[in-house]
Amino acid sequence: MNDGVRLRKTLDGVPAYKPGKPAAPVEGLTAYKISSNENPYPPLPSVLDVVAEAAGTMNRYPDMAVTRLTAALAERWDVPTTHVATGTGSVGVLTHLVTITCEPGDEVVYAWRSFEAYPIVVALAGAVSVQVPVTDTAEHDLRAMAAAVTDRTRLILVCTPNNPTGPHVSDAALREFLDAVPRDVLVVIDEAYLEFNTAADAADALGIYRDFPNVVVLRTFSKAYGLAGLRVGYAIAHEDVATALRKAATPFGVSDLAESAAVASLGVFDELEVRVKALVDERGRVLAGLREQGWPVPDTQANFVWMPLGEDTLDFAAACQERGLTVRPFPGEGARCTIGETEANDRLLEVAAAFRDR
Repeated sequence: MNDGVRLRKTLDGVPAYKPGKPAAPVEGLTAYKISSNENPYPPLPSVLDVVAEAAGTMNRYPDMAVTRLTAALAERWDVPTTHVATGTGSVGVLTHLVTITCEPGDEVVYAWRSFEAYPIVVALAGAVSVQVPVTDTAEHDLRAMAAAVTDRTRLILVCTPNNPTGPHVSDAALREFLDAVPRDVLVVIDEAYLEFNTAADAADALGIYRDFPNVVVLRTFSKAYGLAGLRVGYAIAHEDVATALRKAATPFGVSDLAESAAVASLGVFDELEVRVKALVDERGRVLAGLREQGWPVPDTQANFVWMPLGEDTLDFAAACQERGLTVRPFPGEGARCTIGETEANDRLLEVAAAFRDR
């Protein structure tokens, strides 16, 4: 007799998500966590006030339609409310995108390495990941991705700027790519790091969505807006896709606290933008510092830098940990280092210099 319950065989092939480790204490040092691409700034006081007020009604279910945030996003981006779908962070919406497009055995094309959640949500749906290696400069190889499309392809994910490597996809390159993709294949432009992207040729994702009915724009409040702990993201898509996303959404998934904070944050983005600019300036300083040390760090338009360390990755992560600095290692490939407090960035440069000179 088998005493164990029968679980899906698909789970055997699902990789576990590895979150950034918390900062470990080191005697005599302030520990810093730069492993999770979090915004190092605390919430704005005005946003905290709104969340505190919303907490007073947490005994009630939230608005399942997320009406206030949907309306605010529609107004902010000049799109119909019927083109907006929300979820528990962009990962939640991404899961719903796979759910509404893929039957078991269908294919999802994306660059690799890219966002660690992609292979997880694809595998859980019983779909097949088609991973197209990034270029030597850690960029999307869009021609190879277009060539990887088959009659089983249902979804394509384009992460720009790319997590964890940093480079962005240009508007011209993305439009050329979309011209080569069948119009019945849904293409997701994942812009989790949109606000940090200052490239002159950055993709105008909303303009592209308006020109291509098979395009979805995926965004989050976790990064620039500093609401990672509240889990709220959204998609802008044409009405048939947005309607399907709302149908697939977890009922009451976006809490009233998250909705209230997101609406408030949209209203004070001029204040948040000051913080974003400061992080972008720090990014430039760290990138320049690492390159001066001789590290072949690729361009980045996100709130992190990618250090292609290869087999030295875990040793570097350990050296950082000894100095009270937690980075996100990808064994055998490299380490992603979030732009954090100035002191954390200074320490990253110090550890990197010592490691290179060892």
